[in-house]
Amino acid sequence: MNKKVYKKVLWKPGTCIYPLPVVLVSCGTMKASNIITVAWTGIANTDPAMVYISVRPSRYSYNIIKETKEFVINLTTEKMVYAVDWCGVKSGKLVDKFKEMHLTKEKCDFVKCPMIKESPISLECKVKEIKSLGSHTMFLAEVLGIHASEEYIDEKGRFDISKCNLITYANGGYFALGKKLGTFGYSVAKKKTRNRLKNKENKDILKEKSRKINKTNKKAKNTSKKS
Repeated sequence: MNKKVYKKVLWKPGTCIYPLPVVLVSCGTMKASNIITVAWTGIANTDPAMVYISVRPSRYSYNIIKETKEFVINLTTEKMVYAVDWCGVKSGKLVDKFKEMHLTKEKCDFVKCPMIKESPISLECKVKEIKSLGSHTMFLAEVLGIHASEEYIDEKGRFDISKCNLITYANGGYFALGKKLGTFGYSVAKKKTRNRLKNKENKDILKEKSRKINKTNKKAKNTSKKS
């Protein structure tokens, strides 16, 4: 049976680099703060650590960030997806997004705007360059500090991002990140190294399954006691 060959269809220029991290960007001050949902974001440089966000000038947060030249990028999880969407369609000019979405403000070390406690990772950012591109304006910023929730830090002090249940954005939808397929450099690693990595990965999977089972059993036990 012949396999059907599909051709690529030519479309007009557009933004089809998917998936993208969808983040909550907090700005302003501890007293007068706002949150904007951003998917146009990414890494720009390693040393110094530089990131960017692109924001439409019509957005309420645009002038806040432009004036203060500060913001915090808060990564988001499956539990936060409702707040992520809500903060993207509501205007901070009309509502208090922290209050309405029951998100907790936490004080930063280097910038005046708050970070979001519910986020597993928050990056304090200082704007270094503002570039108008057309529909959006890009804020290029240096990362001054990173706050990681100890909930996801293992006994060796490493951050286990696989336990965060991070979400992404693609073509108008929100998606949960899937299973891990490999580690950087695995394609050229020696067989012994590949086996070691695979064994470690299997152990981590079994450990996580065991944790979930214990959590479920504990919950059932507590429910039984109450009844």
